[in-house]
Amino acid sequence: MTVVYWLAYGMLGGGALLALVRLARGPSLLDRVVATDTLLVIIAAGLAVHAALARDPTLVPVLVVVSLLAFVGSVSVARYVGGMLVDPRGDGQDAGPPEAAGQRTGGTP
Repeated sequence: MTVVYWLAYGMLGGGALLALVRLARGPSLLDRVVATDTLLVIIAAGLAVHAALARDPTLVPVLVVVSLLAFVGSVSVARYVGGMLVDPRGDGQDAGPPEAAGQRTGGTP
């Protein structure tokens, strides 16, 4: 039991450390968002491992809240970044990725 405990928390701690490094060094906003989402998933996994090893079902509501926080945060940032790609002309058409926005001539690229 002790070996499983230390092995599980060691692996989760290593993953959390790598996610924190990506969060600090990420060159773009999306890298930081993915690192934050990964960190929240690792926290949820740590809570689940603790609840399973301690046989404590009282942590399940906390696990649900952390999971919902990760989901809502990811969806919110995806909508924010998706809103940045809308064409400013106001015709309602999606401009696509920034490098493809200038290629909308109607012909073949």
